[in-house]
Order: sequence, then C-alpha cells, then structure tokens
Amino acid sequence: MISPGMLLSERYEIIDKVGSGGMADVYNAKDTRLNRNVAIKVLKQEYSNDAKFVSKFRVEAQSVAGLSHPNVVNVYDVGEDDTLYYIVMELVEGITLKKFIEKKGRLEINEAIGIGIQIAQGIEEAHKNNIIHRDIKPQNIIISKEGKVKVTDFGIAKAATSNTITSNAMGSVHYISPEQARGGYSDEKSDIYSLGVTLYEMLLGKVPFEGESTVTVAFAHVHEEAVPLEEMDSSIPRSLSRIVQKCMQKKPDMRYESAGALIMDLRRAVSDPDGAYVEINEPVNDSPTIMITDDVVRAVKETPRPVPPKREEELLPEEEQMLNEDALDPKLERILKICSGVVAVIIVVVIILLVGKVAGWWGGGSKDDDKSAVSSQVNPSAVPSESALPDKIPVPEVVGRTLEEAEKILTDSGLKYRLEDVESDEEANMVIQQDPGAGEQVDENSYVTIYYSIRKSDVVIPSLVNYSADEAKAELERLGLTVAGTSREYNDSVEKDKVCGTDPVVGTSVKKGTSIRIIISNGPQNKLVVVPNILGRTAEIALERLADVGLQGNEESVSYAYSDKYKKDRVMAQSVKAGTKVEVGTVIEYTISLGPRPQEQEPTPQPTQKPENARYTGTVTINTNPFEYEGESAVIKLVLSQDGKSRTVFRETLSYEDFPRSFTIEGWSDNNGTVTISKDNRVLDGISFNVEFKKVQ
Repeated sequence: MISPGMLLSERYEIIDKVGSGGMADVYNAKDTRLNRNVAIKVLKQEYSNDAKFVSKFRVEAQSVAGLSHPNVVNVYDVGEDDTLYYIVMELVEGITLKKFIEKKGRLEINEAIGIGIQIAQGIEEAHKNNIIHRDIKPQNIIISKEGKVKVTDFGIAKAATSNTITSNAMGSVHYISPEQARGGYSDEKSDIYSLGVTLYEMLLGKVPFEGESTVTVAFAHVHEEAVPLEEMDSSIPRSLSRIVQKCMQKKPDMRYESAGALIMDLRRAVSDPDGAYVEINEPVNDSPTIMITDDVVRAVKETPRPVPPKREEELLPEEEQMLNEDALDPKLERILKICSGVVAVIIVVVIILLVGKVAGWWGGGSKDDDKSAVSSQVNPSAVPSESALPDKIPVPEVVGRTLEEAEKILTDSGLKYRLEDVESDEEANMVIQQDPGAGEQVDENSYVTIYYSIRKSDVVIPSLVNYSADEAKAELERLGLTVAGTSREYNDSVEKDKVCGTDPVVGTSVKKGTSIRIIISNGPQNKLVVVPNILGRTAEIALERLADVGLQGNEESVSYAYSDKYKKDRVMAQSVKAGTKVEVGTVIEYTISLGPRPQEQEPTPQPTQKPENARYTGTVTINTNPFEYEGESAVIKLVLSQDGKSRTVFRETLSYEDFPRSFTIEGWSDNNGTVTISKDNRVLDGISFNVEFKKVQ
C-alpha cells in the first residue's frame, strides 16, 4: 500500500495521490537526490503480476526516457521497488484536454488550432526519434497552468495495447485508427489519424463515432465516414474541416505524410481559413502491371485458408471476423512480397523524380510549396496567438456543493471567491446561491460570491492567513473552538512558519468546542518557480498571476507601445520568457499595449515610460480600519484605477495597529482616480477612495 511519506527506491518520497488511470495510479513525489518534484506512475497490481506486460512496459518506457521536447511530458526514470513498478515523469500542473473540452463544451477555432499545433509538434519530435504513441487522445494531453500543451504516456501505450484489453479500452477506441482496429500494423500515420479525431472533438465538442460497445465504435472507424465538420457547423472554416478530414482518411497513404506537413496546414488555416490548399487524393501507383502465371494463380486459389491461432486477447467469433475481414491469406501475402521486390526499384525511381520536381532539381518547383515552407518558419514555437487565448471563462455551478468543494472548484477554474454566510436551519456549510450564476462568462481571476448556510448558534472559522501559530490558536480559543494540533505544507504565497490555512477551511460553520487543525506554511517548496505566461492579460491579472507563484511585477517601470497583435491595455511583452525557472521574488517587467497605431498619426517613437521630470502624486487616507480586532493582520493591497488603466500601488502585510493610515501614491496624469482596498486578495466591498492627483516637477 502506497501512502504519503513512503520512500521508493530510497529516492522518491511520496507526497500524495493525484489521480488514477486504467493501468496506473499517479502520485506527486519529491526526488530527494535532485530536490525537485516529479510525478510517479505506479503500475496497478493486476499489471505488476503479469511478467510479460512488465517486460514490455519497461522496454517501452526506457525507449522514451531520452525524449525531450516542450510539448512532451518527459520521462526521467523507470524503476521497481519490491513488487512495485513505476515510471518517474515530469510533474505538470494543469488539466487534461478531455476535462478542458468537457468544461468548455467546444473550443474556439484559433484555440483548437493552437492546441492542435502543439500536440503535432510533440508527435513530430517523437516520430523523428522513431517513437510512435499509438494512443493519442484528449485524456493523454495535459494543458499546464501556463497554457503549454504536453503529450503524455509516449511509448507506454504500446505495452498497454499489446496486452489484454481492459475496461479502459472504451476510452481509447473512440480515437483508434482503422488499421489498429483491424489489429494490423500501425505507424506514424496512426498517430495522425488519432490527432484528427481529437481535433474533431475539440471543434465540435463530441467524437465522430459513438456506440454501445468498443466493437461497434471500432467497426465505424473501419467502415464509416465521419460527417465533415463544415456540415455539422457552418462556422467552422472549410480549410480546417478538410484538414481534419485528411487526417481521418481510412487509408494511411491518403493522410498527411508527416506531423510536420499537418502543422504547416494548421498554421495556414489561421491566416487563410477559406483557402483551398488541402488536397485529398487517392494514392497513385505508377509502377507497371506485373503478370502472374496461371500456375501461380491456380495454386493460390486451391490453397485452403489456414485457421489463425487464437490470440491472448481473444474476441468473440463475430467480432474476430468483423475486425479482420481484410486480412490476407499468408501464401498470397508471401507471393505479393516477392512481386513487390520487382517493383521496389521502380517505386524508388518514381519517388526520386517526384521529390526532385518539388525541390526544383529539374528547373521547376512549386511556388505554393515555397510559400508554405516560408510560412512554416515564421512561428517555430507555434504558441497560440493572443486571439487564441479565451477572454472570458464560464462560471462553474457550485450551488448545492459543500463550502470546501465550492472553494476548490472555483480556484481550479481560475476564479476567486467571496464568502457570505446566511443563517439557516438547513444543513450547514452548503452553498445555497452564487453570484454570478453558473455558465455566465467572466474574466479570469474574477470574484464569485458564495452564499452558504450557517446555523444560528454556530461559529464561523475566520481567515487566519499570515498569523503566527500562537496568534491563530488564541483567536480560535477566543471564539470557543479548540486546536487539535498543527500540520505543515508548502505554500508559495505565505512565508515560512506563518498560518496558511485551517482544516476545516475558512468560513466553515461549526459548533463551539469543535477541534480545528492549523496549517503552517513551510514557505515555497522550491527556490525556483516557473514564470507564468502573462501575455494577452490585463495588468491586474498579470500581477496576480505573478504573485500566485511568488514573483513580482515591476510596476514602477511599466512601458507602453503600440501593437497590432494585442488589444489595448493587455500585456504585449514580458522581460522573462514564460516557462523559465527563476528564484522566488524575482521582478518581471512587462509592456502594456496601446492598441493599433492611429492611421492619421506619423509613426513617431513612443516613449517607453513616464518622463522622469513629470510625476503625478496623490494622497489617500484610510480612516476605516479593515481589521475587526487588535492583533489581526493580513496582506493589504491598494489598486489604483485612472484613465481606464489600473495597477497595484501598495502591497504589504499590515495589522490592526497600522490604521488609520495615509498613503502617497503615483498616478498617470492629473485626473482623479479611484483606489480600492483588498485584504488577503479579497476586495473589501464598499471601501473605495477618490484621489486627486497633482503634477510634481
């Protein structure tokens, strides 16, 4: 039994379980040698007892251990501890593409293209290293918190699919290629077919083939044509519909030659959505007819068809017949192999002629191909453009959930929450109303007010974040509660040895005398944190995303520039590239877009920051104490809104004794501005201040 604190191979310390799949359980763990967090997949018992499967599992996992690419979840190690077999992988915090599709229903066009390009880039890198995935599906695609798309389980799928079929097959059969469904040979083009199905689901919100059993769905992949996307939804561009259609061709030869060719067309679909550049042609056989003698034909016809031996994963007789109806007689197959040797040289010559024609060796060349080649080099990173980033996100349904569940759901959705307790005789700590309502579109990091039930005689657990352990204990005891003890956990936003939470969570309605556990921060788990992607975000959201991982935005030297790509008041550049690891507390500078340059103005250089000899200052005095009692403390943040822009002008831990207090702040002009105040990232309703600014030379 694996439990937190357990050490695998005297190296990997298990922290907690984060998920479970058809063949393995996934754990968050710490590599004690390299001092980094990793994800560990531990084989389930039914697989660990199968020596044949374990052997395949280790060989396939080791084959991809050297594969390193930004769009692939890297494999670090493969090992065993007693009867436990495991893979050590890169830890990626985020959600699977499957859950992302379920959450949004269907993706925007550019969003789907951006994700598709990144998946194809990961597949392309694997194919270059002679590694075929064989199980591309949204469940095996992870979207990190920074928006990076990563393909996982490379190579592992081969071990899984070559073993006994499990109940997990239903999840994969919706994306299986026709040749895999027949039990035939699969290659790089099988991955392209599965990626086509994944694109289909992203754009339409459902898979192309449904059925009551795996065999029914597999039969559809072999014999039925998917309804083109443009017929299902006229808003989907014809070029994109044709791209998906080409990926999903029954014959591998009619699909894209490589993932690189698919990437090229996907990029072109962004700039030319209505173009007719996607060609789907029947494969051409230029080799001459080869005559087979009457004796050979008669021998083939008279030879009885041998009965194939049963496989380990034996299917029902009618299923076996359906999936293998295209299998060749072994003797005929041997004869065809002999004949193919005769035409091999001719095929090679034809290929050389075709390649030479395209490359211009014979004085020609395709202009379209040249243009495509150039376009494929314009954006090698293939990160989705700002237009592919969703401006709004839907508010999830939390009514009827417990308070703790609601807080987690909103946090995982990129939203924040305010708590409003409502006295009720009903069950305590149940959400009875929310504002905004479920399904409404809001900005990332927006607040959702949670109205939850409390009993009249109960005590509501207060926020104790940034208290010392002794202060938190005294406050809980003052409210008539008891302290059951403390536990510790890593926290990137609360300094070491300060309170970062409670169990039950803040806001929970409990009876007097209830035991509360105090959670103490260990500080950041790693000295290095990953810089988030703040491009395309408002300054306020960008600053909050940086603060969430322990970084800072340099608000004093914000620069401004015109941009045709990014909307006005959105971040158009950041000083440190997203995905880079830096020390906690590092200052990240950024540039705000002024929108497109006005056509009537001359393209004069735009100053990148405020002139040093012109400053606008104002003073705000806060007489209303944001704290309720002496000794209370929290992170106080002041946000200035002026001239249609906003930024944080003060952020520091203050206490009850610090108020009333005056703050001198700097604005953009001599126009009046408004300052709002928040405590521990929760905006205080009804507390805002009008500020007059004066120019100071």
